[in-house]
Amino acid sequence: MKVYFVGAGPGDPELITVKGKRLLEEADLVVYAGSLVNPQLLEGLRAIKVDSNGLSIEETQAKMVEFLRAGKKVVRLHSGDPSIYGAILEQMKPLEEMGIEVEVVPGVSSLFAASAALKTQLTLKGISESLIITRPKGTTLAKDDLPTLSRLGTTMAIFLGVDKIRDIVQSLDRPGTTPVAVVYHASWPDQQILCGTIDDIADKVEEAKIDHSALILVGDVVKRTGFRRSHLYRSR
Repeated sequence: MKVYFVGAGPGDPELITVKGKRLLEEADLVVYAGSLVNPQLLEGLRAIKVDSNGLSIEETQAKMVEFLRAGKKVVRLHSGDPSIYGAILEQMKPLEEMGIEVEVVPGVSSLFAASAALKTQLTLKGISESLIITRPKGTTLAKDDLPTLSRLGTTMAIFLGVDKIRDIVQSLDRPGTTPVAVVYHASWPDQQILCGTIDDIADKVEEAKIDHSALILVGDVVKRTGFRRSHLYRSR
């Protein structure tokens, strides 16, 4: 018995992996992450589809085990890549303890879709050689490290925080002129890109009424200027 944890990609249904698409087509049960998954990915599937929004881990687990014991193929479909804020380990461990095998199929993260939308690199020679992936404090996180992390001066990708955009930028210990981009629904048809600085991005986000499903990118990579040619493509 095996459950496949599959990354659906960031939104564009063509950005799921070939393996992920094949597993969806073969599945008898697909437990999917609600509105975070593009419904086009679920169209035409032979599988019974269960929206996990509002269900507990125990409830989704019971449904998956029911199908597995009947000899059926089960896919747990997450948005983006399941390894980034996907809460997959807490779902997989109980299954493994029951003797059920799990396999994780990676997906394209919204982080990479946002970078593609901005037509930039997250790591850029002469600008930033590192990438920080983090989130702000909130209902499920008592304390964050945004001030400390921001002092490193490297590219920051901030998930799950656009509703707290003003608090976030005020906590960043970097110049007010530091570029910031907010990408809403990266790769979806209604994708929106807002570019600004630490000083003015909160005003732009609030004016656009974006309060969910957006990624915040902080750093000079947003500007796409001032970088050096990589060693691979240096002049010879």
